[in-house]
Amino acid sequence: MPKIPGAMRGCLWRCIRVLTSLVILGFFLQENIAARVEQQYGTLLSEKKKMMQQVTQEEISSEIKNHLTYFTEMQKSPHVLQHVTYTVLVGSSLQPKTLLTVGIFSVQHSPRTYLLETMTSLFQASSEQDLEYMLILVLLSDMDPKWLNQTVANISSLFMPQIESGKLLVVHGLLGGSRAESRNHTSPCGELYSRQKTSFALLMNFARNLSEYFLLLGDNVQSAPRFLSDIFWALPAWKQLPWVILDFSSMQISGKVFHSEDLSRLVSFLLLFPKDIPTHLLLSEFRLLLSQNVPIRLRPSIFYQMDSDSEFEGTCFPVEQDKDLGRPDNPPATVFTDMISFWNTMPQFAYILNDDYFWALDPTEGNYLLVVLDKPQKIIKVGVETGSLENKLNILKHGQLLLGYSPMEYPKRCAHYSLVGPLVRGHLEQMVFYEEDAVQEMSCVKLLVTGSHEYPVMILQIQVWTEVEGEED
Repeated sequence: MPKIPGAMRGCLWRCIRVLTSLVILGFFLQENIAARVEQQYGTLLSEKKKMMQQVTQEEISSEIKNHLTYFTEMQKSPHVLQHVTYTVLVGSSLQPKTLLTVGIFSVQHSPRTYLLETMTSLFQASSEQDLEYMLILVLLSDMDPKWLNQTVANISSLFMPQIESGKLLVVHGLLGGSRAESRNHTSPCGELYSRQKTSFALLMNFARNLSEYFLLLGDNVQSAPRFLSDIFWALPAWKQLPWVILDFSSMQISGKVFHSEDLSRLVSFLLLFPKDIPTHLLLSEFRLLLSQNVPIRLRPSIFYQMDSDSEFEGTCFPVEQDKDLGRPDNPPATVFTDMISFWNTMPQFAYILNDDYFWALDPTEGNYLLVVLDKPQKIIKVGVETGSLENKLNILKHGQLLLGYSPMEYPKRCAHYSLVGPLVRGHLEQMVFYEEDAVQEMSCVKLLVTGSHEYPVMILQIQVWTEVEGEED
């Protein structure tokens, strides 16, 4: 990551403290939002509200009040951006609401752009059935008429079937008034961050009512085959759980899925900061403000960055490569379960790294399989595999994985647990992140059954990757 100058870093955190105050107050002014969040977080949110109210009372100033007035008006307005113009270049803006909008933001790059390659990869990775559930929205925010005309001509030539079927929409957007893009930037990275933030705001503002969910992509992204299948199955699994951003890639921006109902607030949030603050930092702060304290990164990645010809883009937008962690190491542990086993299988079979597995007879809600480590470990990745690998029969359809700390002796278990995530089609593979100053050495891995099954379940393997001593992620 490029080093942020001290002045900018100080500005960022001052802005974040200010915005923390006004956003929380803004949420209090919207009873429907507060009610939804309270229902999800209960007592924890109540405690956070008290803390944030205290911070607000201590730090509020006339400047904050001015920003709060503006922020509140933006929340009330049906149009988040008051001075924005859109021109539909390709396709029809009259779109039926769908499950997922895939939003691609693009501007002119030097010496070239990978927008056409990104779109080609996206359509090649999608089946006809996939396209029934999504809309591809491309936002062009460059003002060069020659580039715009050539780009539109290329898109129309290459993707006419998708245009005619109503699955591709290309628009041009411009900010006007006091928010028009300035050419005065402190650095090349500052200029790129500013253009990126403007594109985000225009894209998300246009997309906010098109679908239930929104996937953000840049214009230099390679898509994995049938990527929508992974997203399609993950969304219902997470539907009853609180989340703000689901990461399907290790890239800082691309591959993130949002609730479309959050887009208006996210646009308002982005526009309250100086334009040259790195956008990925603001996305992290937005996630924190809505009480998702750690990233949710699903593996394997299904979006990858293409090569960049720009010297500055590689510096300003560094890509975190997917680290090959090798095989799981499953440290020594004891395994317990309250499920009924059969066919002479034992719960330990689900944890030993071989071809053995554990059969559970008709698991019911509340059943569990608990791995208690011999000594606490910093777990950096976990995986669960259930059911037959050939035909996915006998999977654990309803289940969650939790990590526990504060081990107890009688009975052997942990006093506290945190959710990693739900199983998706009987499978889970996820990176583990920790809150700052939180307990980072886990003693338990718990597979919890969250719904009854009227068939036997095959638990193939619980996989644990731990941090090598002396190395930190």
